[in-house]
Amino acid sequence: MAARIARCILLLPLVFLLAGCDWVVLRPSGDIAMQQRDLIVVSTILMLLIVLPVMALTALFAWRYRQSNREAAYDPEWHHSTQLELVIWSAPLLIIIALGAVTWIATHTLDPFRPLERIDAQRELAADVKPLKVQVVAMDWKWLFIYPDYGIASVNEMAAPVDVPIEFSITASTVMNSFFVPALAGQIYAMPAMETKLHAVINQAGDYEGFSANYSGHGFSHMRFRFAGLSGADFDAWVAKVKAAKDPLNREEYLRLDQPSEREPVRHYGTTMAGLFDAVVNLCVDPAKMCMRDMMAIDARGGLGLAGVYNVSRLAYDRPRSRDVRTQAEAFVLSLCQVGPEVMLSPATDAPMYGLLR
Repeated sequence: MAARIARCILLLPLVFLLAGCDWVVLRPSGDIAMQQRDLIVVSTILMLLIVLPVMALTALFAWRYRQSNREAAYDPEWHHSTQLELVIWSAPLLIIIALGAVTWIATHTLDPFRPLERIDAQRELAADVKPLKVQVVAMDWKWLFIYPDYGIASVNEMAAPVDVPIEFSITASTVMNSFFVPALAGQIYAMPAMETKLHAVINQAGDYEGFSANYSGHGFSHMRFRFAGLSGADFDAWVAKVKAAKDPLNREEYLRLDQPSEREPVRHYGTTMAGLFDAVVNLCVDPAKMCMRDMMAIDARGGLGLAGVYNVSRLAYDRPRSRDVRTQAEAFVLSLCQVGPEVMLSPATDAPMYGLLR
């Protein structure tokens, strides 16, 4: 017994080491994350209303009806109690109803596609406030942030002004990933050829960590980025700093950046190609690939037969492919176009389509 007590005393200092942990999920700095924290706390308390009594009664029954207790009632024929059945079934049922109501309300209130209606619990969002638009691309194994309203981009670094709503558009370049800034909001999946949304706001200035919450390969462990919550003036200074960068983010630079790499340093791009994020979502940053939206529109009008099948194989990123329906030497359809001065418009967006038919 003395040895056990000594071991417990020796292990006690380890408990105090936990005080150095930053429980950011339970102490967030953004209103959406704060509401999600409240949902976790409420759900936990509701479940503990059942869990704690059951655990206490388990210990009580084990002690009271132990073999050495001769005073405990022994009734092997007992099999039913209406009062006990009422408690056993009604209490969990009430908890389930309460959890269901809380979950239903939170599912609609915290829908990531739903624009914000407030800055925090005390302040409503003014109708004339323009959100900060940020386009997020999950790569192997780094994060690309594009600010379309400012024409800038950064790698593994993101900044946003305090108390300004942020409208995220999120996608991935190759495999499914998960965008997660615990201080800001819950994780949102990033998937290639799809665009997901997230609306959030940061309410306290600070330096926060963001990372990938979905395993995506060898460099996943280092797929982290810095998220800075800044005052209005500091954010303007950050934008000016990024704009001063000489490197442009065009198709060629994006394709180079998209190559797998680990521990990528922070990088800024002073200019970005218009429509780059749309090309990423539609898998056509490479000019040799038809945009997914145009391919879908062509298929909706009847398709291109064998050429269309070949286009699908060329659209995929998992090279090399062993089942191409034509050899590399053969011609293939990039897009639909007309011979002469007129250019055919995209059936999906009415934008000009450029390509080659042989």
